[in-house]
Amino acid sequence: MKKTFLITTFSVMIILISQNIFAQNTEKQEKENAKIESLKKAVESRRIVFMAQSATPMSGRTRQLTYDYKLDIRNDTIISDLPYYGRAYSASYGSNDGGISFTTTTFDYASKEGSKGGWDITIIPKEIRNVSRMVLSVTNAGYGTLIVASNTRQQISFNGYIVGFR
Repeated sequence: MKKTFLITTFSVMIILISQNIFAQNTEKQEKENAKIESLKKAVESRRIVFMAQSATPMSGRTRQLTYDYKLDIRNDTIISDLPYYGRAYSASYGSNDGGISFTTTTFDYASKEGSKGGWDITIIPKEIRNVSRMVLSVTNAGYGTLIVASNTRQQISFNGYIVGFR
């Protein structure tokens, strides 16, 4: 009798614990799906902000960034405030612009789903001399890698995260 009671109590406890774990996993999955859907809407509506945490030039070491460097995409405007480290092939006389800082309303924007989930966004600014192409790869978790190519400078990449799903 005592053995049967202990086995029954133990079985009920296992069932309750497994139901609790299943409920927690379901809630976590729902939150993750909501975040992914929010990211998807932000990418499709062109309303995202990439915050750079590190920069890696083609020739050199990775540099951790302490300032709020970002690429802000606002539907019809792109605002870039990013540093540049690397080799420049040509420079304008008297130019003191060493970073990748610009605001433009003339650009091409194309997004597609990535091979492992997430999205690949290609931005081609039309009137910016030092930037020929920007490719932003965004993961489902909200992290991103931005590669900036130029005709007058070496390529540079940035790692960071996405904020401000507007």
